[in-house]
Amino acid sequence: MTEVKKWGSEEFWGVGFEYDPQWLLTDKQKQLQAKLIDLARTTLRDNAVESDKKLLFPRKNFEALAKLGLLGLIVPKELGGLGENHICAAMAVETIARYGCASTAMCYTMHVGAVAAGLFRHHDNETLKGIFRRIDKDVLIGTLSYSDPETGSHFWYPVSSGAERTDKGWHVRKKASWTTSGGFADWYIVQTTSPEFGGNYADLSCFLIRKEDAKADPSKWDGLGLRGNQSGTLEIDTVVPFDHMVGPKGDGASSNDECVDPFFLLCSSSCWNGISMGMIDIAKGHTTKKKHADVGMRVCDYPTIQDYFGEAISDTNASRMMTYGMGQALDSVTNNCDWSIHKDLTKLPRATMLHWMWQVKFNAAKNVAHVSDKMLHACGGTGYKPGLGIERYLRDGKAGWVMGPTNEVLRQFIGKSALLGFASLDYWNQAVNERVLNNEIKKLDPVAKRKLAEQLMSEAAGKAAE
Repeated sequence: MTEVKKWGSEEFWGVGFEYDPQWLLTDKQKQLQAKLIDLARTTLRDNAVESDKKLLFPRKNFEALAKLGLLGLIVPKELGGLGENHICAAMAVETIARYGCASTAMCYTMHVGAVAAGLFRHHDNETLKGIFRRIDKDVLIGTLSYSDPETGSHFWYPVSSGAERTDKGWHVRKKASWTTSGGFADWYIVQTTSPEFGGNYADLSCFLIRKEDAKADPSKWDGLGLRGNQSGTLEIDTVVPFDHMVGPKGDGASSNDECVDPFFLLCSSSCWNGISMGMIDIAKGHTTKKKHADVGMRVCDYPTIQDYFGEAISDTNASRMMTYGMGQALDSVTNNCDWSIHKDLTKLPRATMLHWMWQVKFNAAKNVAHVSDKMLHACGGTGYKPGLGIERYLRDGKAGWVMGPTNEVLRQFIGKSALLGFASLDYWNQAVNERVLNNEIKKLDPVAKRKLAEQLMSEAAGKAAE
């Protein structure tokens, strides 16, 4: 690796390109990466400190990103976007988080997810096309709202939502517990149960919601980390035009598995990887300069510190390679992120790789928690103070594990599906676990069994009457 990573006119003070997988990027993507690093130096990094201290949404950073065309990163060129692929999306988010601002990276992740959900079904929708044509010029920030206060990280189960057809359009009702950029985004893609869903929570639909129709209370957001992303409650109770349904009725589960989850898991994992590398960069800058006069050694000269860095870089690059590798895999099955393939509503190639994306997020979120602790240890007491920057990155990185789907949910998905098959995941609580049911019934005495039987017969009769 002969290329020198620059920080303005100087050589970069962190880890150089020799530990970055540059061979995965095209020349055009490398140029974009260089522009992003320089933008982080001049703009994003300073704004990150301000956002963290004052709980400010990073709109100024989005305005800067828009000047590079990054709001339309994956928008097709015919709609005025850059027409880039999954690998480039991963690189962009990682670069923003590593060199600039993790809050911006997470808001940008949600923006890319919303763009993906819209592009998935934009082909006959002029309203969506209009947003994408203006997305950078007018700095139109999008986001996703899929969570539910009743089901937590099981965000695919929106019990506090619904939609009905009216003469004027769709009446959309939505309550969300966590919506990144809530109250600050210009447009939202939200998921609710479908009109006339009949109690089947697998029947989901997606809607485009304008900023003026979304009610949020961002002043309540005061998180441990990612303090600029303004992730809080959102409420929608409005009638939207018929063309604001994104895709056909009942398309929500397909949108989840094909676009929303793959892009969210890819880009959020890139954010955690970027935070990990950002902490390694800061710790390198500190430990190579800090000297102990009594022994004549820098902190970086101690074998223990070298071990910390060796493990942190190796583990983080294992996570990065899996993330980029899955980005490459998603590119391969979508003709390099070609949105025209989805004119056929049955084409869902990304969904076949969703269980791999679960692993990507689990590993990245697990790794950033470990790396953040080790880099704090490497920097000692200085790292504990906000001025060095380790402290903010550490707090930002802690969001990885708990952000839905949480690592507890993901590792159960992975283990359960491997052992019992994917049908066993039972997203919408529809399959009966007969082993557990029969075992519990065996515990009942004759009187209790009779009482249960009478209760079930009564309930069955009531359902039949309905």
